Amino acid sequence: MEGLVKGLEGVALGDAVEGAESRRDRRAGAAPVDWDREGPARSTWAEVASEEKRGAQERGWESVEHDRKQQQQHIPAPTQWHNQSLLQDEGGEMMGGGSDGATGIGHSGQRLQTSQCGTERQDAQERNCGGWVTVGERKNHKRSHQHSEEWKRYKRLPSEQEYSEDVSHIHHGLNVEPTREELDHLSKTCARLWELDLNRLTPGKDYTIECGEGKKVYHKGDKASENLFSWLEDSVLRRPTYSRFCALLDNYNPHQGYKEPVTQQDKHEEAAFIEEISRSAPIKYLHRYLVMKEAMSQDYEDFKKVLTSPWFDLCGRGGCSSSSSAFEHVFVGEIKGQKQAENEVSGFHNWIQFYLEESNGNVDYKGYIFPRRRGELPDSETQLLTIQFDWRGVLKSVSSTLIGVSPEFEIALYTLCFFAGGGDNHVDIGPYSVNIKCYRLGDNKIGSAFPIAAN
Repeated sequence: MEGLVKGLEGVALGDAVEGAESRRDRRAGAAPVDWDREGPARSTWAEVASEEKRGAQERGWESVEHDRKQQQQHIPAPTQWHNQSLLQDEGGEMMGGGSDGATGIGHSGQRLQTSQCGTERQDAQERNCGGWVTVGERKNHKRSHQHSEEWKRYKRLPSEQEYSEDVSHIHHGLNVEPTREELDHLSKTCARLWELDLNRLTPGKDYTIECGEGKKVYHKGDKASENLFSWLEDSVLRRPTYSRFCALLDNYNPHQGYKEPVTQQDKHEEAAFIEEISRSAPIKYLHRYLVMKEAMSQDYEDFKKVLTSPWFDLCGRGGCSSSSSAFEHVFVGEIKGQKQAENEVSGFHNWIQFYLEESNGNVDYKGYIFPRRRGELPDSETQLLTIQFDWRGVLKSVSSTLIGVSPEFEIALYTLCFFAGGGDNHVDIGPYSVNIKCYRLGDNKIGSAFPIAAN
């Protein structure tokens, strides 16, 4: 009976937070959205203006876009991005999309290049490749990913797991002790976390993105003729923390409002992920910071348990207890609309999940949202993007995502703001000024956490 009462309290609290956010958005003149939506930024972008003012603004952006396109006309596109690609739909359904082709990733993680083919060749591919089908006529370079051998190994018993070497053993003299200035200023702490993300990817070297064209948040049309991700180095998802992160992504029902069955295998994978990232510099720094703030025990094993709870403990969301977790909401994403009147994507702020779902044809990238400062348009080097996309046919009208950062960095960043920050955390990470929004469920659960571009 006590568990039932706590479950009902969790549902009521979660619904109250969502209700408060929806009321706030209605006051701002926007349609009701869920609590992880980028409220402050969205109300600015979606401000209702006169048709004359709106038209003038859009003509201004179109001028900037036109100038950039004129410059890009002199830059030849890599030929590997213009090949016909294949998509394996594990669910057995044909996916929309399409194009004139791209580079893909095969079953072993190797890059594939296939040329355009006619109907006869397409039919042969469908017959001979066990469900591989040609993508439609719009997006290109769709890829199919199978779990690598590394991911399969993570299904072993905890006693049979093998972990990477501790970062302190690899990088001798690595300093993960916070300075007094960092202890006094959260922004300095976040900047240090960025520096300690030794596992962060490098644009152009480890991956390539195509930002497409920009749009206002209230525009629903597609401004991206290609996928956001053109290419990802095939070794990236075999890195220890990345691959253990990927192993967790299939543990959840994407539809909000249904109880999540947690198997013993799921718990093993969660524990293995925490153990792996706990060997990294950002997590070690997080621990030392919280210890020096007297918010955490010195014992590192106790810290791992504390780190597990706010991310993986189940909470109520969408009118159903034990139906969600912070990890599912923030990194995997949820779809509202099965039991609710709304139909929208909630959460989903992780670039790795975006890449995998886009590769499998489940995400349709629709372009970036214009930044607040005119002329500061994103490009292939940008690692903080505000974007719009469809996931499984459902719209996410605005979402900010950190591109290329490691799983351990995001866990450390959001956990830091949860324990040491507030609902709004205006900080600098690398070259970006951001507001890390952090919503709480009670005292020990993360409701949602995500970045909002401040510029």
